Parts: sequence; C-alpha cells; structure tokens
Amino acid sequence: MQKILADQTTKWLYLFIGFAVLLNFTGLFVTVIGPDGALYATIAKGMAQHNNFNDLLVEGKDWLDKPHFPFWITAVFFKIFGINTWAYKLPGVLFVLMAAVYTYKFARELYTERVGLWAALLLLTAQHILICTMDVRAEPFLTGLIIASVYHFYKSLGKKWFWHLVIASVFAACAVMTKGIFALIPIGGAIGGHLLIKKNWKMVFNFRWLLAAVLIFIFILPELYTLYNQFDLHPDKVIFGRQGVSGIRFFFWDSQFGRFFNNGPIKKSSGDPTFFLHTILWAFLPWSLLFYTAVFQFFRQHFRKPVQAEWYCISGSLLTLLIFSLSKFQLPFYITIVFPFFTIICAQYLCNLKLESSVIAIRIMQLIVGGIMMFLIIALHYFFQPDNITVFSAFLLAGAVALFFVVTFYFDNDRYKVFFQVCTIAFFVNLYFNLAYYPRLVKYQADSEAAFWINTHNKQDLPVVRSRIGYAFALDFYLNAPLYFLTDGEQSFLPPKPYLLYADTELIDQYIKQGVKMKRLKTFESYRITKVNGKFLNHTARQGVLSATEVVLIN
Repeated sequence: MQKILADQTTKWLYLFIGFAVLLNFTGLFVTVIGPDGALYATIAKGMAQHNNFNDLLVEGKDWLDKPHFPFWITAVFFKIFGINTWAYKLPGVLFVLMAAVYTYKFARELYTERVGLWAALLLLTAQHILICTMDVRAEPFLTGLIIASVYHFYKSLGKKWFWHLVIASVFAACAVMTKGIFALIPIGGAIGGHLLIKKNWKMVFNFRWLLAAVLIFIFILPELYTLYNQFDLHPDKVIFGRQGVSGIRFFFWDSQFGRFFNNGPIKKSSGDPTFFLHTILWAFLPWSLLFYTAVFQFFRQHFRKPVQAEWYCISGSLLTLLIFSLSKFQLPFYITIVFPFFTIICAQYLCNLKLESSVIAIRIMQLIVGGIMMFLIIALHYFFQPDNITVFSAFLLAGAVALFFVVTFYFDNDRYKVFFQVCTIAFFVNLYFNLAYYPRLVKYQADSEAAFWINTHNKQDLPVVRSRIGYAFALDFYLNAPLYFLTDGEQSFLPPKPYLLYADTELIDQYIKQGVKMKRLKTFESYRITKVNGKFLNHTARQGVLSATEVVLIN
C-alpha cells in the first residue's frame, strides 16, 4: 500500500514540477522593469547592435560595475531572436531551470530521488525565484551556475574526478564573471564546509583544489582581457569621477571587498545584520517557515554528532548568509543564489518526518502561510484593481483554484497533501502577479510607455533626446529611433532640430518659460514602480503620488 501511495506521489510531483516550469515562463512577456533590468537589457542591446562584446557602455559612456557574462549571453540571444522583451528574459529563465535540474541531481545524490523531486518543486515555486524570472537581473544566472558548480565539485570527490573538476571550474568561472569573486563563497562554503566538519583532511588538502583554482583563473581570462582593454589600457578615462581607474583591480577588489567594507568607489551608508533573516520570510514564501524549522531540526539532530550528517547545503547557505549579513550592501535578490541549498534542506526534512505530531504541526503552519498569501492577493486586487485581466488569464487562475480542490479531494490523509495544496496557492498568486498585477504596474513605467508611443507615432524617424540621465533605461531599450542624452555641458552633441524631447513635465515647463519653441505631444503618468507604497497601490489615492513625463517636439 505504501509503495502505491509513493508511486502516486511521485507522479504528482512530476506533474506539479511541469506546472511550475510553465509558471516560470508566464512573466516572459511582461515589459522589462527598470532601472536595473532595463539597464542590463540596454547594455546587452548595445553589444548586439554594434557587435562590441568588449565594452560595457551606458548612455554612451564607459560603465564599470558588473562583469560581462550575463550581458554576453543576453546579447547572443538578441542576435538570434532579435531585440525584444522575451529574448532578454529567456536566458534567465533557462538558467533557473538549470538550477532546478542540478538541485534535483544534487539532492538525489545526497538523499533520494523523492528528495530531489521535492527540492526542484520547492525551488521553482519559491517567491523570489518567480520574481527573478519576471524581473531578470544577474541572480538567475548565478543561481544556476553556483548549484551546478557545487554538484560537479561534489562529483569530483570521487574516483572519476578530473572532468567533473573541469566542468565545476567552468561553472564557477562563469559565476565569477557574473558577480565577481564573492560568487565563490557559496561554492567554497558548501564543499569546504562539509569536508572540514567531517574532518576529511586528506581531501581538504588535496592538490585538485589548487588545480581548480588555476582552471578558474584560466576560464576568467576573457573577463580580465575585456576589462584590461576597456579600462587599464586607457588611464585617461574618467570613471567614478577620477582617472587611472583599473578595471582589473575593480573586478578583484573594489567591486567585492570595497563593497563589503564600504570603502570602494560605490558606497552604501549602512547595513542591517538581521536583513536577510527577515527577507527570507517573504522571499522564500511559501516555504520560509518550513526552512527555519528544517534548519533548527537539522542542528538539533546533528549538532552532537556532526560527522553523521551531510553539511554541503547548511554550510554553503549559512556561510553565504553570514557574509552577506556583515556586508553594507544588502539587497533582497542577493539571497536567491542559495535557494537551491534551502530547498534541499527543506525537502530532506519533509521527506523524513516521522512523528505524527510534527506532520500535523507542519500541515497547520503551511496552511496558515498559504491562507495569508491568498488573503494578501485578494487585498491587493481589491485596492489595486487591475483592469487588464483577460479571459485567458481568468481561465488560468480558475485552473489553479480547481487544482487546489482536486488535490484536496484526491489525497486523503497523505502527509504531502498540504504541500501540493500550497503549491497550487503559489501557482495562483504568481499567475496573478505575472498576468494581472505586473502588466498593469508597468503602465506606470513612463519610460517604456514613451518608447512604445514614439515607436508608433514617430513617422518621420526623428531623433529622440532624453533628459532623465541615470534612470530612464527602459526608453533606451525599447526605443527604435536614434537616442541622445541631455547632459549638462554636452549640448553640442545634441542632434539638429527638429527632434523629440522626453523629459519630466517640470523641465518642459521651464523650457517654455525660457521661450524654447516646442509642441507638446504626449503626457505619461510616471511612478518608480520598484518602490511601491500604500498610496500607490490604493487606486483611490494613486493620482496623488504620480508624477508626469512628456514627449515634446522641439522645432
């Protein structure tokens, strides 16, 4: 009987993983959100258009912040599929799916196939993973690369180790070329932490780790070459307000340790040591409380006899959390890169639950979490009132509700019933986000809306000048016409009149007072949609917090 139930559960796991994979594609066509996502899309667009895979350029100027790897991948997708929204997001989605595959493979190696399947499902339904496949930045790439590298380093501990070590080093190098050398922390933490806690000194001091370091250095040479060519060869360039800036030094030190110690060219005023502890509560929904419970039970069970446990996931994730918590730079999407570890910790815990009292407690906890998520979505819909829900969207949302009831009545007292129920809630919540909330939200991103309007109405193909320096990257990405930038002291670089000007209404009014001849063409409602607040979300108070931007014709 237990074998029949196990087989049924496995079939449902495969079905739900399939649904979760499709769910991660539902944000593919939502307008790219700025500033960060649109900024990265714009950089990759420039690479693809000009066949310049060496230089990182923003608003026509040299840009030194992130390494090249995500831009290279995205630019290749642009070359293949054209420059559009889904071609920008598709690589990120595929790297998340790669993360799910390697999470399954790693958990299956450490535990069982059942644990691997649950780990993959939990990963694909974690809230910030789903946000990352809609609002693609560097984190989807890192998530896939890090867990892939850990898996192959783990396999390199065996007898047939060489090619696994090479593959692991390739993935690790790509992670470094995505975010810098701090990307090695979860990789080294996972492998090194496990070996140290298990006191496997023979493997700790094995020569293969020196070989891995050499391989990683070799594989990051393309990044060092491009940085050297763009910056170190040109000390006359002004970067961060000064000359003589080394791209290689920035890559190895300032972008990593400079941010950690807050003494680099890019600074942040403060950091909260508890930031990621409370960030996990919402970012890892609906599995965050399960994660805290699983970690507590892990230490409770294995603290006295650590050599009997697997420490890859605990040491890889907790060391990363510790380093990030000590840093001044704390952004919620940073935590996503260790979600594969989180899900394996949760999956092995739920698959090994034995006490009926624990099963009941977890069931109640997860139903409460799912209920809170549904309540928040209903409240959001009531106040936000998106008016763009199509018949197709309504059909998918109704399907998620129907799936909840199917699970409820199909499973009797199966211990996994509640997790499938909560998965259906995650399906509903994120279908709502990707098909209703986000598509309506981006209508208030005036930069992309202006680009769409100009592309349709600029019949004369007039050049466009924008004044919103350092912010309006969505205009850069979506605009088809030649684009110029209204920068103080660089008016001589503007195109000859007539041209279109995109600017805040305040600047337009100022120009009119100065006697500049222009014709107002279109006004757009504008809001910083990555920083929504209660007034904006409330449709009755929204107008009071909106600003305005305009497209005008300069004669």
